[in-house]
Amino acid sequence: MNYNVIIPAAGQGKRMGVGKNKLFLELNSEPIILHTVRIFLQDTQCKQVLLVINEQDQDEMMNLFANSPLSEKIHFIIGGNERQYSVYNGLQEVKNVEIVLVHDGARPFITSSVIHQLVEEAVKHGAAIAAVPVKDTIKKVEGQTVIETIERSSLWQVQTPQAFRVSLLQKAHQKAIEDQFLGTDEASLVERLKYPVQIVMSSYDNIKLTTLEDLYFAEAILKKRS
Repeated sequence: MNYNVIIPAAGQGKRMGVGKNKLFLELNSEPIILHTVRIFLQDTQCKQVLLVINEQDQDEMMNLFANSPLSEKIHFIIGGNERQYSVYNGLQEVKNVEIVLVHDGARPFITSSVIHQLVEEAVKHGAAIAAVPVKDTIKKVEGQTVIETIERSSLWQVQTPQAFRVSLLQKAHQKAIEDQFLGTDEASLVERLKYPVQIVMSSYDNIKLTTLEDLYFAEAILKKRS
């Protein structure tokens, strides 16, 4: 099944503390965003990559991909001041497919097998997200005091991509706009419609690069894969 993918890449990466868009930081001599986008460019089922960017990054982003193979699949879109609004902007440009994925620009280690499983589940059920079971003990805390230990057997750590029927995600975003609701991910918007979201088992390698320390883990993953 063919799909489009929306990749929000407009964040400033303040927690990374590097004074610029963290997606321009390099892994193995290439910017993070190039690693991420290449996965989808090489997937024949992906018909369009909707790269949502900051206006101030537009020239650098376009130059970065100017000579990339299959660069005609990339469509650049200016993002909003929140991730949710950036995804909404990208959603307006989805065309000629029934399935759309949303994937963090700072997750360069997703695999094609997980992507294809997500697409299959979205076709069958309407919504599916990549996730892994929580490994650590989770405690609910108020202030600095533990209130309770939460049973972790039913807890999953959510990742991206998240896959949806286009019509369903459009409906979820429209409802969020009407209610002035800002969610933490696309699945949270769909959940508000009381629509079931399926889990697809992902990999613990599919990390999001948020802090400088994450770059050490990223280098280790690259070394393992090579």
